[in-house]
Amino acid sequence: MSRQTNIAAQTAFAEAVISGDLDALDRVVAPGSVDHDPAPGQGPGPAGYKAMFGELRAAFPDLNVAVEHLVATDDELAFAYTISGTHLGPLMGHPPTGRKVSYRGMQISRFDSDGRLVERWGSSDELGMLRQLGLTGDE
Repeated sequence: MSRQTNIAAQTAFAEAVISGDLDALDRVVAPGSVDHDPAPGQGPGPAGYKAMFGELRAAFPDLNVAVEHLVATDDELAFAYTISGTHLGPLMGHPPTGRKVSYRGMQISRFDSDGRLVERWGSSDELGMLRQLGLTGDE
């Protein structure tokens, strides 16, 4: 698959997450897609991503993901991003704090010949996010 096709698929993924139209993930995530760094309880494929991002969007209704740097090959993308939002819903059993967060992460995505996500490796500064929310006990 071409770099441009994979960039378009990753862009569509991000737009689905930001807009909350998570059903759009069915078009850009392969049914057996594997997340090598899943959220607790996250299942495989589009349903796993929909559940995980559904919970994140419920906690941060104004969720935004801004790509800071992107490198692409014919079947993989690597990018650094910043996630931001306001904690207005429950998160990991914690009630909303009303606080704003901004934290960084990196991801590598691999795509199949149809331009659908088949594997993901990534890491976000979740501890930094929890500290910004005052939920770690070490503030």
